[in-house]
Amino acid sequence: MPQLNPNPWFFIMLTSWLTFSMIIQPKLLSFTSTNPPSNKTSMTAKSIPWTWPWT
Repeated sequence: MPQLNPNPWFFIMLTSWLTFSMIIQPKLLSFTSTNPPSNKTSMTAKSIPWTWPWT
């Protein structure tokens, strides 16, 4: 059964993971975010309880 032969596919998988981890990943991680998170404290809104007519 040829699909169980790992000879060509293991090398292709290993090469693609090494390419990703050594070349592509550092280039992607070097980009800075265009919208960095701010350090503002979020203001909590005051909620008004709802009065249900049947209670």
